[in-house]
Amino acid sequence: MCGIVGYVGKKRATNFLIDGLSKLEYRGYDSAGVAVENDGKVTVVKHKGRLSNLSDDLDKNVLEGTVGIGHTRWATHGEPSDINSHPHKSSKGNITVVHNGIIENYLELRKWLKEQGYEFKSQTDTEVVPNLIHYYYEGDLFKAVVKATERLEGSYALGVICGDDPDKVVAVRKDSPLIVGLGEGETFIASDIPAVISYTRNVYLLDDNEFVLVTRDGAEVLNSDGSKIDKEVYKVTWSADAAEKGGYDSFMMKEIHEQPKAIRDTLTGKISNNGVSFEGFNLTKEDLDGVDRVYIVACGTAYHAGLMGKVAIEKFAKIPVEVDIASEFRYREPLVTNKTLLITVSQSGETADTLAVLRDCKKIGAKTLAITNVVGSTISREADNVIYTMAGPEIAVASTKAYTTQVVVMNLIGMYFGQLMGSLTNESAKELEEALTLLPEKIEEVLAKKEELEEVAKILAKEQDVFFLGRGVDYALALEGSLKLKEITYIHSEAYAGGELKHGPIALIEEGTKVIALLTQTKLREKMVSNIVEVKARGAETIGVAYEGDEIDESVFNKIVRIPKVLNMVAPVVAAVSLQLLAYYTAKEKNFDIDKPRNLAKSVTVE
Repeated sequence: MCGIVGYVGKKRATNFLIDGLSKLEYRGYDSAGVAVENDGKVTVVKHKGRLSNLSDDLDKNVLEGTVGIGHTRWATHGEPSDINSHPHKSSKGNITVVHNGIIENYLELRKWLKEQGYEFKSQTDTEVVPNLIHYYYEGDLFKAVVKATERLEGSYALGVICGDDPDKVVAVRKDSPLIVGLGEGETFIASDIPAVISYTRNVYLLDDNEFVLVTRDGAEVLNSDGSKIDKEVYKVTWSADAAEKGGYDSFMMKEIHEQPKAIRDTLTGKISNNGVSFEGFNLTKEDLDGVDRVYIVACGTAYHAGLMGKVAIEKFAKIPVEVDIASEFRYREPLVTNKTLLITVSQSGETADTLAVLRDCKKIGAKTLAITNVVGSTISREADNVIYTMAGPEIAVASTKAYTTQVVVMNLIGMYFGQLMGSLTNESAKELEEALTLLPEKIEEVLAKKEELEEVAKILAKEQDVFFLGRGVDYALALEGSLKLKEITYIHSEAYAGGELKHGPIALIEEGTKVIALLTQTKLREKMVSNIVEVKARGAETIGVAYEGDEIDESVFNKIVRIPKVLNMVAPVVAAVSLQLLAYYTAKEKNFDIDKPRNLAKSVTVE
């Protein structure tokens, strides 16, 4: 969840460290720090709070040195504080570490290290790492790091410097993302590509248990025995501008507006006169004939996209689908066999629980398919097949374009499976293809009228509780709309299937309670209106989301938000944009930091 960076070059290290960390704040932003090595001395500066606190300090108190590491934190062990901030130094010697992940056996190691005379200042799990490295240090930093990692249990991406072994950074990854940027006379490490894209487009994507020795002349990727790994250079194709706000007041608003392009890019090359196809995809009709069930497993927003996938696959391919939360699925002994198809969905391709499910199911012999936005991510490399959503970098913590492109891909998968199984009619295929192709311009119509949602947001901003209701795929959308409101406005929000309202939740409705009802599913509209009448009779104030031109008794609603009329199967993509804007304007009305909501981070790489 944290972001780490490192630099070895000829320039002042802090220039890159601060800039790189600014590109990684979506991974954590409750504290930040840097460590710089200069003439055998390592100086650490770190502060609780946003990166600006650290940056302001370094502007006044310049740190010279061309080797350094940095960290922006999402707290796990120990509250946000100066002391718990990274980097952490060994209590003996001159070794300093930044860490993303969790050391699961840190209490055991901490006790043992205390017995060896080491002292601890913080509450963190990370502080055992520099002390453990120092214990094994005999003049070769790389060997000491290798020996230390042999005793670490859990997940980690580490960046390590040592004043006694200068001019280098040693790094390693295990179950936490880490990349190496290859520049001219300078080399970088980082948790993610946006940190280095302004400096180089040539990177190494490290695999688990790979070490890297970083110097200004380049980087050697090594096994634990010191043997070299022949690593292919990955060339980043998107520009640095993609990770900038581009004139918008937040990344979230920029990314909301990028959805038409993201969907066009995701559809490109996948739909033709011959139907749906995926490049490099080797799942055949014979494979599907041998599948007795499909599991779609994901977390958070990706889980909501998976619920859409269940509807698409069952509707078009007639294959039973279960959707589950990764953190629950992996611990409940699911009925996975070699006849199972597992579809994992992850924006980053590094989500810890989702990755664990993928690995567990592969061991059993299940067929695996990954849907992710990040080329070269761990999940994309380990799955049997991968489909990329071409959303481009998503920086805001609250997902927007990653979600809508995931839903588009879910529809494409349903169509593709339906083609293979012969269960999708030509008429249905053409109808859905046309609807998907028209999605970008329909979303642009929503964006053109976005100011209408500001008025609704002013009403919601005063609330403490909001309810979302939907039926069919609108229920899955209700879950996503509710999550968006929670994430960035901190308003308590719940989503319910419309028909479940009378089975308990209606007890929560009182005078003035705001209820947002989704009415994009034509066959279920009258049922949905009946549910709204029920809450209206109990004093609720209702906001409907419905198609333009649909005749609805407006007396049932206090306000109706209209969206362009589209095919019911893709309507949740269009309606999702309205709900994203509604959450955005509500958060703006409350004057919250939209891109950095409290307690959250973008890429959940810890369990």
